[in-house]
Amino acid sequence: MTAGTVALGAVGTVTASDDGTYLVAASEAGVRQRLEQAGYDIKNEIVDERVFSVVGGDGSDLETIAGVDHSVPNAKIAFEEPALGQSKSEADLPELYGLQWDKHVTDAVPAHDYATGSGSRIAIIDTGIDDGHPDLGNVNTDASAKFMGGEILEHDGDPHGHGTHVAGTAAATGEEGVIGTAPDAELVSLQVFYFVEPDDPDEDPVLTTTTEDILNAVTYAADIGADVGNLSLGTPPLPPQYNEGGYRGVLTPVYQNAAASGTVLTASAGNDAFDLQGGHFSTPNGIPGTMSISATGPNDELSFYSNYGRGQVDVGAPGGGYETQEKTLAEDGVEWPNPTNLVLSSVPADVYGTKYAYFAGTSMAAPQVAGLVALVRELAPDTTSKRVESAIKDGAEGASGQSDSELGAGRINALETVDGLE
Repeated sequence: MTAGTVALGAVGTVTASDDGTYLVAASEAGVRQRLEQAGYDIKNEIVDERVFSVVGGDGSDLETIAGVDHSVPNAKIAFEEPALGQSKSEADLPELYGLQWDKHVTDAVPAHDYATGSGSRIAIIDTGIDDGHPDLGNVNTDASAKFMGGEILEHDGDPHGHGTHVAGTAAATGEEGVIGTAPDAELVSLQVFYFVEPDDPDEDPVLTTTTEDILNAVTYAADIGADVGNLSLGTPPLPPQYNEGGYRGVLTPVYQNAAASGTVLTASAGNDAFDLQGGHFSTPNGIPGTMSISATGPNDELSFYSNYGRGQVDVGAPGGGYETQEKTLAEDGVEWPNPTNLVLSSVPADVYGTKYAYFAGTSMAAPQVAGLVALVRELAPDTTSKRVESAIKDGAEGASGQSDSELGAGRINALETVDGLE
């Protein structure tokens, strides 16, 4: 895979991992044995007999092995801070729901008369979750895990805050400050970003993950029966040649396997203000088996940074900001002045010095939909991933048909979705 950038509510860099790991997609049984016979060691069998991570060779001969469809170097992805964000004073805690315009426009609280996510499980594949936050007492720490270097380790919180914000957007309990779309759902933290010390001792540690760690987390989410796995992360738009084989060929069976097992995958559409129609795509939102979510503002217009494209967005959801950056940053003359037009949610107090902060990005839009999946699954626990997606699209509003270039089937409406299930 060539170098590029990644968007996780922010912009980062993608480079080949230096650990010698390759990701392999197989088309038939028996490939594991052939890989071992060729001198490769199997690190992880990510999907049974179909996707592997391997070490032990230079990778040049992998696609000459019978049954190997695709092979790519494991990508190392660095995270950078969101471009838009601001802390919220704790003095305003009693009024926080009034500042959650995202829950107002999606009719999330009225939907709680029908469902609150009880009995549903939401996996947050991100930087981790601060399980000590007063509004996140619904984190299952026993089921939570950290994915690092191909290994599965114990949950140890959130060193950054992005994942905690995403988790609160989806399922904050409302115990103290903010409420999520599915406040009675169970949260599981699947941390894939972790700090790595740079070679230069004068540089700060870099928040990093790899493709292998993300794929392991997706498979783990399916294995523990998560109703939804939220992926507020991704690559920038990739050129058409990436649409066939290689990287896409390795990712597809992992995401499709999770969806087939019943785990809906909600993924941010990306923050490049790019038209994905016409051959370009981004991952994971452009991979079959995922729902691609664009971002909207308080006025239901597409946010200025959000990717879009006919056939490339399933639904829109509140991600924060207006249709222009100038309007987003305006402190007067708009209904929701900066920073209140961003999305308010939970953050770790030990990182931010406060428990709540405003972020904007398609990273904030995807968990709105993840929470809505939890509401649907409470009412219809045996519904397939495809039918859950259809119910959410049917309940969306503001678009004609289901292929609007900006919003797909429309901006989600929680009340309309759950009411339609009755």
